[in-house]
Amino acid sequence: MTATPHADVWPVRTERLQIRPMTAPDIDAMWAWRQLPDVNRWLGLAPDTVEAFRERYLDPERLASMYLVELLPHGGEPAVPIGDVMIRIGDGWGQLEVADQVKGVEAELGWVLDPEFTGRGYATEAIRAVIEVCFGPLGLRRVHAGCFADNEPSWRLMERLGMRREEFSRKTALHRSGEWLDGMNYGILAEEWAVS
Repeated sequence: MTATPHADVWPVRTERLQIRPMTAPDIDAMWAWRQLPDVNRWLGLAPDTVEAFRERYLDPERLASMYLVELLPHGGEPAVPIGDVMIRIGDGWGQLEVADQVKGVEAELGWVLDPEFTGRGYATEAIRAVIEVCFGPLGLRRVHAGCFADNEPSWRLMERLGMRREEFSRKTALHRSGEWLDGMNYGILAEEWAVS
């Protein structure tokens, strides 16, 4: 099984949340919000059965890149799963002579929050904490994320966090509805985060 990158830094806690590596038993909780039409319309893949969903996320490499966002308990109650985050660490681009220096230096992020918990700042809190981990203990130099341009909550979150819009592409993504949609990509560098 693929190990979680830097397993020693997890779980990460914020004032209200805990972010921890996802385990196989968490997949059904994730399915609860990812199967909702208002959520899965923005996802790159939306399996239509829980069985297909489990098969996709039980893949060891995929599971190792997924983290569960939990609302911290109050008064002895259990933590409540409210979303998930993908952290896919990858290589930057470099010319052949320096290619060894671009290995594992950046991360692509993705996130989903249960609509029942939106509008309370949880997504901002969670992704801020994840970026802190990326630029802190993980020692990455760049973080990036993308979304459909119509997914306003997602790009507004990236802008709130100080990420820079690096690309606005016209009708480059074919949506499962059959419509070609615009896309947006955002990024931030470690040195920019340090001053934000």
